[in-house]
Amino acid sequence: MRNQQVLIDSLPQGKLSASNYRLAESEIAPPAAGQVLVKTTAFAITAGTRAGLQGSASYAGAPTTGVVMNSTGVGEVVESTVAEYAVGDAVVAPTGWQTLSLHEARALTKIDPSHDPVHYLGPLGVNGLTAYFGLLHVGQPKTGETVMVSAAAGSVGHLVGQMARLNGCRVVGVMGSDAKAQVLVDQLGFDVAVNYKDANYRQTLKEATANGVDVYFDNTGGMILGSALFRMNVGGRIACCGVVSQYDTDSPEPGPRGIPGLLVNNRITMRGFLVFDFAQHYAEARQQIHTWLQAGELISLTDEVSGLEAAPEGFVDLLAGGNVGTRIVRI
Repeated sequence: MRNQQVLIDSLPQGKLSASNYRLAESEIAPPAAGQVLVKTTAFAITAGTRAGLQGSASYAGAPTTGVVMNSTGVGEVVESTVAEYAVGDAVVAPTGWQTLSLHEARALTKIDPSHDPVHYLGPLGVNGLTAYFGLLHVGQPKTGETVMVSAAAGSVGHLVGQMARLNGCRVVGVMGSDAKAQVLVDQLGFDVAVNYKDANYRQTLKEATANGVDVYFDNTGGMILGSALFRMNVGGRIACCGVVSQYDTDSPEPGPRGIPGLLVNNRITMRGFLVFDFAQHYAEARQQIHTWLQAGELISLTDEVSGLEAAPEGFVDLLAGGNVGTRIVRI
C-alpha cells in the first residue's frame, strides 16, 4: 500500500518555515504479528512539537531529519493481527503526519463508539488531559479564587479557562488579539480577557486582577510569565505547562526576573508537569470531560486544515498565533 508522508527535511534555523518539510510517498508493509495498520483520519498540530525540533523537549528525543513529523492522530484500523483490534475500529495513535501507520497494540487507544473521534485530539486527548491535570492537580484551584491562563485561546488554554469556571473560579485569559478575547468572553464564559500585545498590557492586567491571582496556568513563559509573577497572591500556585513564546526561535529569552525572590516572599509554588505523569488517571478524567461536553458545559473549539500537504503551513501559522482552539489536519 502507498503511504503519503510529510518528512522533516531540515531543522529550522530561527523561525520554522514550511520549507523545513517535504512531501514523500513510500510503500508500507502489511502488519507483522502483534501489529495493527491504521489509516489516519485526522491529526493534531501542537506547539509542543516545535520544542522537539528545537531539542528542548526531553520526551521528544533528539531532533533529526528524514523522519515523519510526529503527532497524535485518530484513524481507523484497516489491517490487524491483534485480536482486540478489529478492522473498522476507531483508534488514537501516534500516527505522525502521514496517511498510514503501523503500530504495536500497546501504542493504541480504542475510541469509545459513543465518542466523537476528533475529541481525542482535543478535550479527550492530550490537550484536554493536560488542561485537566495541570489545572486541577497542579494548580488546585478553590471556589472563588482567580485563575489566570496564558495562550488562553489555544488548544489547552481555552479548555483550562472553562474548567476553572466550572470549578467556581474567576477566570482571566491572556491572548494576542481582540478577536480572540471576544471569543473567550462571549463564547467560553471567561470573566475577562487581556491582549498582551496592547501597549497598556501590564496596566490592563493589573486592573483585570485587582484582587491578585491565585492560580496561573502558564503556556507561554517569557514576558507573560514575568507579568503574572507580579500579580500572584500569597500562597499562589503556578502550573508550568509550556513555553510557546520560546519555541520558534534559536535564541530563547532568559527566565523572568523576580525568581526566586517573589516565590519566597509570597510563598508561591511553581511546578512543571507533563501530562504523562497522570497516565493512570486518564480514564476518570476522560469520563468527567465527556460529561461536561455532553451537558454543554464545556465547549471544544476546533480549527481545521484540510489535506496532508497543508500541514507545514498550518504549523507555521499556529506558531504565529493563527489558531483558535485545537488545530487539526483532516486527511
